[in-house]
Amino acid sequence: MLRWTITFVIIALIAAVLGFGGIAGAAAGIAKIIFFIFIVLFILSLIRGGVKN
Repeated sequence: MLRWTITFVIIALIAAVLGFGGIAGAAAGIAKIIFFIFIVLFILSLIRGGVKN
């Protein structure tokens, strides 16, 4: 999932440099959503994995 986030951030940066503001904003928004989903899943996996010794 983190790979998808990085991909969308790169797309947003390239689109912003080329002057495509709408596409850049959309790609940045998608990257933000995917990143937050990644963080939630990562924390859940730490909690579930930390219970087992």
